[in-house]
Amino acid sequence: MDTKIQRIRVICTAPEGINLVVVKVETNQPGLYGLGCATFAYRHLAVKTMIEEYLASLLHGREVDRIEDLWQLMHQNGYWRDGPITNNAISGVDMALWDIKGKMAGMPLYQLFGGKCREGVPVYRHADGKNLEELCENIQRYQEMGLRHVRCQCGGYGGESYGELPGTAPLGAQPGVYLDEQAYVEKTVELFAGIREKLGYQIQLVHDVHERISPAAAIRLARELEPYQLFFLEDPIATEQLNWMRRLRQQTSIPIAQGELFNNPWEWKILITENLIDYIRVHISQIGGITPARKLQIFAEQFGVKTAWHGPGDMSPIAHAANIHIDLAAPNFGVQEWSGIEPPNFVIQELKGPEGALLDVFQGLPEFHEGYVYPNEQPGLGIDINEEEAEKYPCENIVTTWTQTRRADGALQTP
Repeated sequence: MDTKIQRIRVICTAPEGINLVVVKVETNQPGLYGLGCATFAYRHLAVKTMIEEYLASLLHGREVDRIEDLWQLMHQNGYWRDGPITNNAISGVDMALWDIKGKMAGMPLYQLFGGKCREGVPVYRHADGKNLEELCENIQRYQEMGLRHVRCQCGGYGGESYGELPGTAPLGAQPGVYLDEQAYVEKTVELFAGIREKLGYQIQLVHDVHERISPAAAIRLARELEPYQLFFLEDPIATEQLNWMRRLRQQTSIPIAQGELFNNPWEWKILITENLIDYIRVHISQIGGITPARKLQIFAEQFGVKTAWHGPGDMSPIAHAANIHIDLAAPNFGVQEWSGIEPPNFVIQELKGPEGALLDVFQGLPEFHEGYVYPNEQPGLGIDINEEEAEKYPCENIVTTWTQTRRADGALQTP
């Protein structure tokens, strides 16, 4: 008997205060189901509606082993395509179908991708601090845990807290996270000079600009950071500014990572084929799941571009596991962002709920040891969910403030 989709359900949960969206695809075979991540933390209800009201009926009764065909069907059925709501919804189903395929094969997913290229996945964590001393202490704490790569920020991504108007703001200025471009560039260069002076060059350092400064300032920042040998500089320029990306490449040797906000192949194609970046770091649910992520990884390999998938706290352990399985089988893997299990992403959102709640909701998480992350050897993605525990932590539909970033004159700036 063919194995078919019998039911698709959406489970929304926030065990650490971040809205997570999990898709459960149930089959006509008793006990056989798959789990996928459809998390768009700031629009979770829109994704939930897309799955429950559109994709569930579209896919009911279809064969689970036709992953490519079902992905294309979901992608084109609504006619307009490649938006973040639809892509995250597709991702939830796509990951769940791959999870089912691994269970049916009796293999962890990395085996279906060709097997291991490495035994463990080297990861980097986020270090922050109110000042250089606190930041260096946090970096050293990660070094003691075996980490060889650390992302370094001082006060998040720059700017004041939401609602604090700078003295230079015009009368009647709107609330937001106000940025001072010149101060940010100068302080960031001073910060990395201080880190290298205190800790030397044995630790690989990463910095995330988050597209929060002008292209000209980004080029200046990249050039002035060159002496401090960053592993990569992330999202220095908004990708819409393609010509500025070309100028950046011409004027600095610092490695560039880009892609957190990407939704479709047209956003990364030229960056990869023209070698304008060194690392592609998409959020795999944002591009539609494992199926397109594997295609992107193989495409990037042909042009010498490595992977560094987005791995923040605002994605479920299921998506983290998907990252790790792809990483293990990818010859062009670079490094993996790893939010850990506690706290998730303290730069953006404080930990809520009891410590360890994430582990009560999700079982089978990849394990961290001495700078590397390892998946379990269970079939599929290896993750399960306790739905009773998940119900204890409902999602919240609140206004997002950290993305309301503004320049000194009050105009909005990409977050």
